[in-house]
Amino acid sequence: MKQTKKKSQLSNDNENNYHLSKEIQDYSITKDTSLNQILKIMTYSGGFEGRHLANGIEILKKMNREKECTKFLSFVGALVSTGNRGIIKDMVKNKMFDCIITTCGALDHDIAKSFSSYYEGDFRLDDKFLLDKDIHRLGNILIPNKNYGPLIENKVQAILQKMYDKSKSAKEAAPSEVLKYMGSQLNESSFLYWAAKNDIPVFVPGIVDGAVGNQIWLFNQSHKDFKIDILKDQTLLSEIIFDAKMTGAFMMGGGLSKHHTLWWNQYRGGLDYAVYITTASEWDGSLSGAPVAEAISWGKVTTQARQITIHADVSTILPFIYHGLISK
Repeated sequence: MKQTKKKSQLSNDNENNYHLSKEIQDYSITKDTSLNQILKIMTYSGGFEGRHLANGIEILKKMNREKECTKFLSFVGALVSTGNRGIIKDMVKNKMFDCIITTCGALDHDIAKSFSSYYEGDFRLDDKFLLDKDIHRLGNILIPNKNYGPLIENKVQAILQKMYDKSKSAKEAAPSEVLKYMGSQLNESSFLYWAAKNDIPVFVPGIVDGAVGNQIWLFNQSHKDFKIDILKDQTLLSEIIFDAKMTGAFMMGGGLSKHHTLWWNQYRGGLDYAVYITTASEWDGSLSGAPVAEAISWGKVTTQARQITIHADVSTILPFIYHGLISK
C-alpha cells in the first residue's frame, strides 16, 4: 500500500511540475503599450480564452509562414454583414488563404454591400415596427429591404444574363465558376472580387440556401440550359486536397462551412493546422459546439496538428487576430 501511494504521489508531482513550469504574471499596461505587446503577454498571462486567443494567433502565423501548406478560410454568412467584411476582403486580397468555404448568406451580404449600405441598429428594436418600415434586422444591424432582396435580384440577374450571353451555348457550371464570374463584376470592397482577381476558389456547398442561390434558380426557370453542377465543385475540392502537402484552416463560426472544411480534409489524413472560433456549446452534440480536438477522433485533424478552439464572438476578436497576423 505504501509503494502504491508513493507511486501515485510521484505521478501527481510530475503533473504539478508540468503545470508549474510557467508562471502567470500580472498584466502591466500603460498608455504606451502596443496591442501587439498585449497579445504577446496573453500567451502566458492571459488565462482562460485570452490565452487561447493569443495561441490561436501564433498558430495562424506559423500556418501562414508554411509555404507548402494549402490554407482554407471558412466563415459563416452573418459575419459579412458586419464591418469584419473588410478584414475578410483584406485577407483574400493579400492572398493569405488558398481556398474559401462559406455559406450563401456571405454571397448575399457581399453583393448587397457592394452597391448599398447597412446601418447600426439594436437587439431590442421592435420587429413589427421594422417590418412596417421595410427594414430587416440582423441582430443589431439594420438592412433596408430595398438594399437587399430587390438589389440582389437586379444585380444577380444582370450578371447571370451577361455570363449566359458570353457562353453562347448551354452552360453547366460549377457554383465556384459562377461565383468567380460574379466576383469579377463587383467592386474592390468585395471579397468575391478579390477572390476572382487572385484566382482563389470560393466553395458554397449550400448554394441554394440564400438570396443568390434563389436567383440562380429563378434564372434557370427562363434559361433551362443554364444549370449548376454542384458535383464539379466536389471534384475541384478533391484535387486541392489530394495535391496538398499540408493543409491548415481558419474556421470562423461553425455549421456547414466548418463541417465541409473538416470533411474534405479527412481524405488526406486531416488538417495540420486548425484554429476554430465559436460561441456554441459542445454539450448538445452540435457540430458548431464541437471543439477542433473532437475532429481528431474522426481523422479530420491530425494527431500532431497545431490546433485550438477559441470560445468567443468572431465579430469581437477578428480585428485583434488580424492585427496580430499583420503586425511585426
